[in-house]
Amino acid sequence: MKRFFQPVPKDGSPAKKRPAAAADSGDAPAAAGAGGEEGSPGEEPRKFLTWNANSLLLRMKSDWSAFSQLVARLDPDVICVQEVRMPAAGSKGAPKNPSQLKDDTSSSRDEKQVVLRALLSSPFKDYRVWWSLSDSKYAGTAMFIKKKFGPKKVSFNLDRSSSKHETDGRVIIVEFESFLLLNTYAPNNGWKEEENSFQRRRKWDKRMLEFVQRVDKPLIWCGDLNVSHEEIDVSHPDFFSSAKLNGYTPPNKEDCGQPGFTPAERRRFENILSQYRGKRMRIDYFVVSEQLKDRIISCEMHGRGIELEGFYGSDHCPVSLELSKAATEASETPKPSS
Repeated sequence: MKRFFQPVPKDGSPAKKRPAAAADSGDAPAAAGAGGEEGSPGEEPRKFLTWNANSLLLRMKSDWSAFSQLVARLDPDVICVQEVRMPAAGSKGAPKNPSQLKDDTSSSRDEKQVVLRALLSSPFKDYRVWWSLSDSKYAGTAMFIKKKFGPKKVSFNLDRSSSKHETDGRVIIVEFESFLLLNTYAPNNGWKEEENSFQRRRKWDKRMLEFVQRVDKPLIWCGDLNVSHEEIDVSHPDFFSSAKLNGYTPPNKEDCGQPGFTPAERRRFENILSQYRGKRMRIDYFVVSEQLKDRIISCEMHGRGIELEGFYGSDHCPVSLELSKAATEASETPKPSS
């Protein structure tokens, strides 16, 4: 499998600093079909950006201008966000609506206004936003899609026939004419068997395997997958392989090591990838089906070094993917008149 990134040197030395890229500024979500540039018939998204924001609200309060410049420069058709950490709509004790932001208290209304203002600044006005939110300020995902692209279907559960959202808002699946786009925030494996997190992660990996075995279209899977597949994907393999929390050793040696780099997680991830081999990166990935690999133009990380340059306040850097036009799109592109 080919990786589109510069591996960290074995000595763990940071990458050389690169000058920050300049860009312009930009605006927020609207109803489907409202405003926005018209797309060509049959045109589909080709440029994607994924980012674990580690609290989208905090990023909007402190780092939004810099992130807006990145979005303006890259001009992605779709932005997938994980760990938005904003609660779903619904009062205490009442059923929640994971597709809507909470606004039933004074503080939640103030926070919602922060979000709306951020999304009504350029370049976000050209996007429609879908949310899948947790009941509290935990986990959650979002997907921004340019209004000119009309998805055939949007789902929030690995069982695409279900209208329910995944627990903690960990999944958004968008179907386009020729491919599926899956945005996930995978649960952390945790350190201890007794905390039930091992079982939660095993169940998640089993369901992900079943999902990729069922898909009936080429798949683009992105997000924070919370697993580093191989030694090249971490800076210090020996350290992470032997990591312990307060001296605790799990009963099964397959579960030993840093969460996200245990033998069990890596083996299960390899099993999932064996169903749909693809291009992938570190723990924030783009994984694509074999049918799409020849259309990859670029896949890039937009952060560097232990200084977290280009991380925009998060502990994860954005990753982008660009595809060439599909053969059908290319053939439908109008030719200039002579």
